[in-house]
Amino acid sequence: MLSETKGLHVVAQTPFHPDGAVDHDSLRTLSQFYYRHGAQGLTVLGVSGEAQKLTMDESVAVAAGFVAAAEGRRIIAGVSSPNLAQMVELTRQVMAEGCDAVMICPPGGIRTDEDLVRYFEAVFERIGDVPVVLQDFPAASGVVMSVPAIVRLLEAFPQIGVIKAEDFPSPKKISRLRAETTRPVRILTGNNGQYLVQELERGADGPMAGFSYPEMLSGVYELMTEGRRAEAHDLFNRFLPLLKHEAQGQWGIALRKEMLRRRGALACAALRGPGPKLDDTDLAELDFLLSRMDLPA
Repeated sequence: MLSETKGLHVVAQTPFHPDGAVDHDSLRTLSQFYYRHGAQGLTVLGVSGEAQKLTMDESVAVAAGFVAAAEGRRIIAGVSSPNLAQMVELTRQVMAEGCDAVMICPPGGIRTDEDLVRYFEAVFERIGDVPVVLQDFPAASGVVMSVPAIVRLLEAFPQIGVIKAEDFPSPKKISRLRAETTRPVRILTGNNGQYLVQELERGADGPMAGFSYPEMLSGVYELMTEGRRAEAHDLFNRFLPLLKHEAQGQWGIALRKEMLRRRGALACAALRGPGPKLDDTDLAELDFLLSRMDLPA
């Protein structure tokens, strides 16, 4: 149940072969890597998982592969799309494959609170009681959801059990959500985990982010829940140069996948085209950065 969602839920990469085909074998090794390093569940088919480059059939197969490797852990599938019919069909299929919930970010074009409510009325008329993570990510969607608007959605649609908070400034918005929501709701945070410690201090229930060292994300969460604030900040700061380096859009995803390859989670670091490829200078910069950080293998 989404009401029990807490801790690290990694936004999973999608593995590809060098020719761009989905690497289904690496779905399992990648999943095992994430769980070994503290993930309580995964969010698949996200933007950083290159979902926009997959066909409908590939999206369903990738979600099914992550479900098969989950061994009962929570799998949330991103289904956001400007095409409502396609979003509804993808929701139907990934839920049939065993996903626990879907994540929806409202599409561009929504301008008012009334537009927002009407959109989700149309969504839930079609998907029914499917559990939903509401993604608040205006930098990507162009849709600004005020706290009163989110509260209105929570009151109208009990299917929404988690908010993924990625609006800026995220710590202040989390404080307002905690103060103004009228029913219990879980809050997970994204933005590549760059503001994780502050977000946890404001009441977030865990990170929903990607990073090549997921043990940092889960470790910071655990230290904060134990009240060990200074240690949580120290752990976060130890990894910050690489975290920042990976937070550079699709180019950052290429860096992350290279790191995951080096750590044995992926057989190949390729992004599906169109997408960046790291050159010798990029790799040399990464090597130098890592040489200054003394990180675990």
